[in-house]
Amino acid sequence: MKQIFFIDLDNTIYFTKPNEEQLMSALYQFLDEQHLGISAAQYQAAKNEMLRTPFQKVAEKYGFRPEAMENIIAFLNSREVTKPLKPSDDYHLIKALKGRKFIVTAGFYKQQTSKVKMLGIANDFEEVCVVDVTVSNKKEAFQKLIDQHKLNKAEILIIGDDADSEIKFGLELGIETFLLDPENRFPNAETTYKGTDLSNLKLAAGQ
Repeated sequence: MKQIFFIDLDNTIYFTKPNEEQLMSALYQFLDEQHLGISAAQYQAAKNEMLRTPFQKVAEKYGFRPEAMENIIAFLNSREVTKPLKPSDDYHLIKALKGRKFIVTAGFYKQQTSKVKMLGIANDFEEVCVVDVTVSNKKEAFQKLIDQHKLNKAEILIIGDDADSEIKFGLELGIETFLLDPENRFPNAETTYKGTDLSNLKLAAGQ
């Protein structure tokens, strides 16, 4: 039975698209004023990816101008979400899991911790671990939590929506994973368990 859970935040505990206005409107407005050095089509594509992918990775992919990035990173480091967010309809299935729960999320510290606050779920988790993707990754974060809390890998289940991040890194560490993939973005992904929703999460956890 699994009794320790490392859980992604964005598009796992809640979905970004229904909350796009609260999450992204101020950032979009700020980006509109920057000289990013990319085409309008690239900018639109980048905005779509920002809902799923850490900002720094999107900026690198589309080649945002370094001069603009300094302003943007400063903005994002100071930014907080201040309007309520809505957890996913399946969040009760995460909350019902028995054991220790840790949020492991990539992004900017103030922004990610304020999301947890605005979702009203802070008391459901032992710790919120925010990974700065410019200097680390979730694999290192998972290992740090394991070492810090002396956790048994056999008792851990990693839950998330990104086959190329938390799922991949979990498997590399020998930890079982549950890939939430409602849009079948990763049809051939390696994962221990997979679902278009979280209805089989309790079964995967052996509870």
